[in-house]
Amino acid sequence: MYLNRIHFNNFKNFEEKTFDFSPKINAFVGNNGRGKTNILDAIYYLSHLKSYFNHSDKLNIRFGEEFFMVEGWFNKDGEEDHIQCGVHVAQKKTAKRNLKAYDRLSDHVGKFPAVIISPYDRDLISEGSDVRRKFIDSIISQSGATYLANLIRYNKVLQQRNALLKYFAANRTFDAVQLDIFDQEILQLGEKIYHKRKYFVEDFKPIFQNYYEYISTGKEIVEIEYKSDLDETTTDYLKHNLAKDKVLQYTSSGIHKDDLKFKISDHPIKKFGSQGQQKSFLISLKLAQLEIIKTQLKVTPILLLDDIFDKLDESRVEQLIKLVNEEHFGQIFLSDTHPERTQNVLSKINEKHAIFEL
Repeated sequence: MYLNRIHFNNFKNFEEKTFDFSPKINAFVGNNGRGKTNILDAIYYLSHLKSYFNHSDKLNIRFGEEFFMVEGWFNKDGEEDHIQCGVHVAQKKTAKRNLKAYDRLSDHVGKFPAVIISPYDRDLISEGSDVRRKFIDSIISQSGATYLANLIRYNKVLQQRNALLKYFAANRTFDAVQLDIFDQEILQLGEKIYHKRKYFVEDFKPIFQNYYEYISTGKEIVEIEYKSDLDETTTDYLKHNLAKDKVLQYTSSGIHKDDLKFKISDHPIKKFGSQGQQKSFLISLKLAQLEIIKTQLKVTPILLLDDIFDKLDESRVEQLIKLVNEEHFGQIFLSDTHPERTQNVLSKINEKHAIFEL
């Protein structure tokens, strides 16, 4: 699978733009502020029907305009698919595949997968556990609708339980029977999600470690640990923590508190990893994500590399480029502020490529 062409109107800083791509490697080069990252995000949007960088679709609309539109032509299994997506300030988002509107936007998930590696990925290391949960949930969700449905239902019931705890506190009342209805569903769904995440991390970790060892040439040992309240028990932990929850007025334990511990040489990489080590860690996470999705969906995702050379020494850059040039990787898009550096790297690769100067 690869993207032949993209066209967009009023997307971020672009009024209108069309690009025709190489099926293997494409590079966008130019000074900061020219829109290199925005083009990568437009490609990501075609895959996920959402921006990687902006939570609100309206933030992707060019300043002073009322809508944006992105469309792309994919080659998949020898056939062309035309994907269109548009957002208007006064209307719902629309998406079409070959001019036929999707009944649900979620029906598009996994059809044309893409994985992005960006400086914004630092949040996986520096921010709270919710960022890391979203990372693994987004990968697992692409393997089937059941996990995503369970996760959506869990979050809804959790919200209802928290609202009930607030109601009890505000009205100085308590109804154990009413609370138990929510508790039972949270326990059942939580156990399913917990086991799915646990098995996923077990499969994911060795793939991630192999990529890190390759990029770093075996200089450091890295580790991922999955931590959950359910590690200790899958019994009724909600009743055990009920007194605490009544005081806090929210549910203090469960799979919504799960986290991933990232380590280098048995220490937290957040505190003990250099910038180059942290970036190598993040790149390895994303390459493992790509491999897992490829296995799940039987299609090779597009790889988007945003400002990938920054904070990596020359040896790690060389290793990364050698790696992504192998046959099991598909179409690649990258951005760089140094045209000469990009040209030098691509000149060492015996593959078709296109360079776009902005």
